[in-house]
Amino acid sequence: MTKNELIERLKGYEWNDVEFKRARRGVPEDAYSTVSAFANTSGGWLIFGVKETSGRLEVAGVEATAFDKVQNDFLSCLRAGGKISRPIDVKPEKHRIDGKDLLAFFIPESPRNEKPVCLRGDLSKSYIRRGGGDERCTQREIERFIRDAAIEPFDSEPMTDLAADTFFDERTLSWYRRRFNEREPGRHETLSDQDFLIESGFLAETAQGLRPTRTALLLFGKTRYTRRWLPRPVVDMQVIHERFGDWSADRRYEDRITAEDNIILAWLAVVERYMKHADRPFELNGTTLRRHDEPPDYISFREAAINLLIHQDYGDFYRHARIQIFHDRTVFWNPGDAFASLEQLLEPGGKELRNPAIVAAFRRIGLSDQAGTGIRAIYTNWRQLGHVPPQMENQRSEKAFSLTLLKEAILSENQKRFQKELGVRLSDLEADVFAYACREDRITLTDVRTIGGMNISAARDLMGHLVVQKLLEPLDSQNVYTLASHLRKRYQASLSEEKEARERQDDKVPGLSWDQVGTKLGLSPEQAQILVNIVTEQSVTELMAIVKRTNRTKFRDQVLNPLLNAGLVEMTIPEKPRSSKQKYRLTDLGQNAALNLKRQVKNNG
Repeated sequence: MTKNELIERLKGYEWNDVEFKRARRGVPEDAYSTVSAFANTSGGWLIFGVKETSGRLEVAGVEATAFDKVQNDFLSCLRAGGKISRPIDVKPEKHRIDGKDLLAFFIPESPRNEKPVCLRGDLSKSYIRRGGGDERCTQREIERFIRDAAIEPFDSEPMTDLAADTFFDERTLSWYRRRFNEREPGRHETLSDQDFLIESGFLAETAQGLRPTRTALLLFGKTRYTRRWLPRPVVDMQVIHERFGDWSADRRYEDRITAEDNIILAWLAVVERYMKHADRPFELNGTTLRRHDEPPDYISFREAAINLLIHQDYGDFYRHARIQIFHDRTVFWNPGDAFASLEQLLEPGGKELRNPAIVAAFRRIGLSDQAGTGIRAIYTNWRQLGHVPPQMENQRSEKAFSLTLLKEAILSENQKRFQKELGVRLSDLEADVFAYACREDRITLTDVRTIGGMNISAARDLMGHLVVQKLLEPLDSQNVYTLASHLRKRYQASLSEEKEARERQDDKVPGLSWDQVGTKLGLSPEQAQILVNIVTEQSVTELMAIVKRTNRTKFRDQVLNPLLNAGLVEMTIPEKPRSSKQKYRLTDLGQNAALNLKRQVKNNG
């Protein structure tokens, strides 16, 4: 941590990864509970020499005569054990601020097989970091740590009370075997169900004879067995016809499934319900004349849903996975955090897995990523649709993982105008990255990688180019960038202008007048609103926002397609009607109609 970063942290905000202690002449006892919390969560900085007075942080310094003693006592306790259940190797840093000396120690996150890190060997004195403070772990949280620390994967344990020849649901196993044989045709097709399960590693030899593994039960088990062992749903999927910010849990959903059977039946139910509600285009391949109606966001949904099913903590009987589909986003929430960091999840190559046998079973039938490509496939597909990057949260303190697919354009019309006014020449990727930095006020190299699907070296080069162009500037950490200071007021002014223009337009064109005029021209009120509000070229999502529509299929059928058929609106890429980059603009006829609409409204007063 640099001196400037430390000064920034001293401004008094609540930080998950920094804890301040007075430590004037000795190590305070509660410093060790903070060590446990950081080691069990995501790591963090422990700073000695800062006191808190009435909610404000004040640099007090470690006394010069006790400085070496405080440092050595703390380090020896961490390395020798005793107070902490595992040796923790840290290197101290010394900073001088306002003429006073501070000690800074970075406490790294411990490996999962060494958690929970506790005090004096007492598991009940294990802590986690939550909301800027240290909290003692509950018994359930301790059990999750122990389960994840096991050498033998949880999903490979045999179920000794189930018979190998009767535990499985025949239709589920039949579906799996068909998919398996399509990918690996051969002698497996002639094997009996039990022999297939043996060869595939789903049955284990025990003292009681052949018994199904926990993976076999979760994948193929009959409902009565899976419900007996897993007393909670595999997944709860809800379709909610509202925006995320407008919905509260006390209101009902439009559709819901609570999958309480095996994982494969849960997967089939999730896909069926997704397809029922998804916007499904209709396309014919010009060569094969075969229909193609896969929803544009299917790849992202498929990979996220499969990740949710194969990586969750099935030993957690108190929480269940959720999929919530809102108008403006889809949220996937899972019990069980990822063993890898967010940065590692973006890298190709194998990862440490909670359920390796379940993952392998899905991979054999083509329903799981190869060597860590699933997450990257989600990001790639989402960017092709022009959306802001998905949001991932690996919640170490909660031992949970969430992924959110935001249905929001990364390059808004206002951002396009703003970049044009700056007079800079940016590639499509640079324009997206700069737009995201403006939107979020700051951007990290990890964010850049999620937007562009690139390695860290390429991300750093791209950010260097934006810095050279004086569009962004790095913060002290060098991995975080923010909008250049000379552009901040200009960007805020552009947002204000956009808001004022929208408000003026709303005041200028009351709905009743447009309804009347639109009807006179043979247009619906929504079609009239679209014609007068199209700005240059706009995506279907932006057009839907004009009339506050949320169902893409109905919007196309009832509003957009009639305008296209009437020659009032045209596609920017007519040769690829379903292109993810497709936009719409007024034709000459449409421009005349829009002028006519505005003129009649003006005349109507």
